[in-house]
Amino acid sequence: MDTTTDTLFRALADPTRRAVYERLCRDGEQNVRTLTDQAGVSQPAVSKHLAILKEAGLVSERRDGRQTHYSAQPAALNPLVDWMRFYNAFWPDRFDRLDDLLKRMDQ
Repeated sequence: MDTTTDTLFRALADPTRRAVYERLCRDGEQNVRTLTDQAGVSQPAVSKHLAILKEAGLVSERRDGRQTHYSAQPAALNPLVDWMRFYNAFWPDRFDRLDDLLKRMDQ
């Protein structure tokens, strides 16, 4: 696994960060206050979560005066999609081999 994939997994490992990211994907651009009101954690905690999501490339920010608005960047998930695609092809072959082995053992 490369560092990009590791960074994405780490960023999405936290349930609060996943919830913030999912909310941005579902509801579109939002400011920090709106995200804080819905997150159930403090504004500084939401800001830290957003910084980690931003570092992973999962969100972008847009400043408008004193407010910062965040948007999800779904294309940043592409390395994870590629990683899962590899294992999607990997496991069926392994299960087929296991099934063949079990059938031979039963004979």
